Amino acid sequence: MFPGVRPGLIVIIVAALVILVVGSASVGTVGAGERGVHLRFGAVTGTVLDEGLYFIAPFISRVAIMDVRIQKEEVRATASSSDLQTVASIVALNFHLEPDRAATVYQDVGTEYNSRLIAPALQESVKAGTAGYTAEELITKRPLVREEIKQLLADKLEPQGILVDDFNIVDFQFSSTFNAAIEAKVMAEQEALTAQNMLERIKFEAEQAVAEAKGKAQAITIEAAALKENPQVLQLRALETWDGVLPRVVTGDSIPFIQIQAMGP
Repeated sequence: MFPGVRPGLIVIIVAALVILVVGSASVGTVGAGERGVHLRFGAVTGTVLDEGLYFIAPFISRVAIMDVRIQKEEVRATASSSDLQTVASIVALNFHLEPDRAATVYQDVGTEYNSRLIAPALQESVKAGTAGYTAEELITKRPLVREEIKQLLADKLEPQGILVDDFNIVDFQFSSTFNAAIEAKVMAEQEALTAQNMLERIKFEAEQAVAEAKGKAQAITIEAAALKENPQVLQLRALETWDGVLPRVVTGDSIPFIQIQAMGP
């Protein structure tokens, strides 16, 4: 068949090729962050292979690789709030396959679990979680809404062998009418707060004026009482302001406004 080639050499070459093909079909590796699902004649045996080298029966068995690292799925979801406002959301889910259940996921869903399980669960959970809050509460109670939707996702996916690591609401978007209403409400609240602050300032100033008037009235009362008990205080006040010049004209029986006691010799 091959001139100049011995039949024995041909047999050796063919045997080597067969061994190479069989060997490559019976040995493989499972990479880091992956699990291998053992199949026999295309059927799932239930055996899950860990990371590293594996050996299988060639042409009878094969291994399907499943990624068990944390993955991210981000979708847009449209829902309605409890006050019937349309809410467009962008949400992101971090998840991973439960390594020990990789064979079950492969058998029940295959490798298309993102489109078959994750995306529908996200849409349904966002709608259910959003419906329990008003549009305004979706903003003011965002952390609570986030945790509720995360729990809804966990309840749906974990029985399927998919574990929820984290869930985030990337964005909430409302209709232009609702945004205008919110802006008007905020402006009204700010104006009311400004008016209240002004009222408090006026009230404080009025209280200060009243306190000052009361203080002056009390001082006058005390001074009047002192003058009543000691009339000479009035003369003392007059002396303090007198310029030292006596009146030049005295009419009638009037007397000087200051009584000066004569000093003895």
